[in-house]
Amino acid sequence: MINYLLHKIGYACITLLGVVTVIFFLFTILPGDPAKMMLGQNQTEAQVQAVKQKYGFDQPIGTQFLYYLNDLSPLSFHAINPMDYTYLAPNKYTATELFQMRQTITVLKAPYLRESFTKQGKKVTQVIGETLPNTFVLAVSAIIIAICLGIIFGIISALYKNTWIDKSIQVLSTLGMSVPSFFSAILFAWLFGFVWHKYTGLEMTGSLYELDDFGEEMTIQWKNLILPAVVLGIRPLAVVIQLMRNSLLDVLNQDYIRTARAKGLTAFQVIKNHAVKNALNPVVTAISSWFASMLAGAVFVEYIFGWNGLGKEIVNALNTLDLPVIMGAVLVIAILFITINIFVDIIYAWLDPRVKLS
Repeated sequence: MINYLLHKIGYACITLLGVVTVIFFLFTILPGDPAKMMLGQNQTEAQVQAVKQKYGFDQPIGTQFLYYLNDLSPLSFHAINPMDYTYLAPNKYTATELFQMRQTITVLKAPYLRESFTKQGKKVTQVIGETLPNTFVLAVSAIIIAICLGIIFGIISALYKNTWIDKSIQVLSTLGMSVPSFFSAILFAWLFGFVWHKYTGLEMTGSLYELDDFGEEMTIQWKNLILPAVVLGIRPLAVVIQLMRNSLLDVLNQDYIRTARAKGLTAFQVIKNHAVKNALNPVVTAISSWFASMLAGAVFVEYIFGWNGLGKEIVNALNTLDLPVIMGAVLVIAILFITINIFVDIIYAWLDPRVKLS
């Protein structure tokens, strides 16, 4: 297990380095001056030069990349000179000093994702910290809906193979996989939030936290979670149904299932104690990839429903060319993908003893 984790962590570090390199050079070569983006339209040349010096934009692109890696690295090196970008400013880093060598201090710190261009110097970590939990709640809710309903309907579809029940479920699941999320979001928001609002009590838009009627404090509005969670869960639900059905049919044809039936076990006991667990392996793999993609791909759903999550924040950042927020969000999503994949490999080995972690 230890060797497996070290092996995966090594690959994760290489992957993250590749992601960091791609997003840095991709957004650095975009047209536009970052200093002017931060200052707005009423800037002077002296202000532009001061911002470039402060954030290292006046350096060659290779030096800027090293600055970015230094910001992200937990073990980083910082200059004593206050005029240097890497200066250990208290408002920039919360760090533990290790040792000093000449004009450079080596420290341990949390990764620094820099500051937003458009939110008056607000740190990117704060922006992500405020929006990622909402996206996480939405993704978890959607995947729970997909898992619970998908496994149930997949089992029913397999048990009633080639009947009208099975065919109806297959038609609905195929339809769920083929309809784009943004279309489903618009349709559900219009039907349940507008046309049938007086029956459902649901709104077309709304986030998890909203101001009360007096505008004094934030309150949790769980009903606003229903529509975006259902819409986001439709496509993984369809996938889980198909995988569960096909996997369960394969398992039910195995010799040990026939042996269990020959011992006098009821159909419910065979399904519950023997078939379902072994049929879950492909489902777990699919769920892991869908959960990770939900955290990254809830952009349209969050934007249409006005859900204040990371997806909506990415859209806003793209509209305003807030590059640090975009880069930080992509990097966080990549880390989540890698972490979830490692976690799922462990679960997969637990479900199937034949799978060894190596």
